[in-house]
Amino acid sequence: MAVNTILLDFSVDPSLTKTDGSFTVLSTNIENVLRDFLTGLKTISSFELEGSLIKIFTANRGTVVNLRIYSNGLVTLNIDYYKGEKQEPLLTLENSHALERDLKERVVEIKRTQALPILTRGTFMRYYQTSDERILEYDIDNLVFEEVTPYQKVQIVHSKTLGNMLVLDDLQNIAESDLIYTETLMQRGKENYKDKEIVILGGGDGALLYELLKEKPKEVIMLEIDDVVMKACAKYMRSICGDVLDNYSGANYKIIVGDCMKSLEQYIKEGRKFDYIFGDLTDVPISEDHSEQLWAFINKILQMSCKVLKPTGKFMTHLTGTSCPEAVEQYSQYLQKLQPSVKYTMDRAFVPSFLEEWVFCQVSFSNSGPAE
Repeated sequence: MAVNTILLDFSVDPSLTKTDGSFTVLSTNIENVLRDFLTGLKTISSFELEGSLIKIFTANRGTVVNLRIYSNGLVTLNIDYYKGEKQEPLLTLENSHALERDLKERVVEIKRTQALPILTRGTFMRYYQTSDERILEYDIDNLVFEEVTPYQKVQIVHSKTLGNMLVLDDLQNIAESDLIYTETLMQRGKENYKDKEIVILGGGDGALLYELLKEKPKEVIMLEIDDVVMKACAKYMRSICGDVLDNYSGANYKIIVGDCMKSLEQYIKEGRKFDYIFGDLTDVPISEDHSEQLWAFINKILQMSCKVLKPTGKFMTHLTGTSCPEAVEQYSQYLQKLQPSVKYTMDRAFVPSFLEEWVFCQVSFSNSGPAE
């Protein structure tokens, strides 16, 4: 059960939308075409607003049509209707394209048209955004799990092509299709984790922990604040996390539920050092102005992590999409200000559930490492 929205945009010569009469002629011609596709169409309101004409229609099955003609020649047509679970669509994609063709053929004023795919609204979320805030539509057909915790909204949805996908606060995080994400984050084949001591900051989906344990490290400590994420992934995302979230400790790993910064502070006090620290927390903001508080958090994580790394240690993290080069550059600037000085490399990989290429960063000390 959902609301279906059909959006069509038109363009006409601005000279045809300069007078009340031309507005009326154009709107009447469009209305005549609509009547062939929408039974019971009738006008319920017509008014002018800031140099544009707006007409609102209703039709059978509770359909609402919003037609707006702007004085610059832009015309928008929005059709909303409710579709029950067993109901046939009022207008299929094929019908909406036929409507577009008829409008262009029969309304001679229209020179250019664009019909967007039908939007499905009011059901489990199918639309997410890229790192630079464009809309992505997924073939999600089921909401598998949902719970709001003190920290975030946790969802697991099912995609026909990507499998189950973890979504936190309406942002896609990882799907069963995304082994490349984890392998690029850990630089599999380029780094040697055998007998190493490792900390994961975040990583509640368990994918990184699961893959690292295959490399025979000495110990992996995972610091995750949200127990609900781990329990949900242990049940519904087992293809990426295996059984590592079933128990919060094992022969060479342990999971600490809590604020990772408090654990880092404790390690600093103890003088404890690690070979690798993974930042598997939030992505970097898309710009410095986008979230000053989040950038401050990211910078603090960097500084604290450097204090618990061995001189030969590395900090490994994910950044954002390649479509946001300004954010990647901003992160680089934070790295360049770190003391002691660090060097860094970056890698990238196309992540299936992100539907875009993602940037990953590897940070190490330039010289002998931090002072003891």
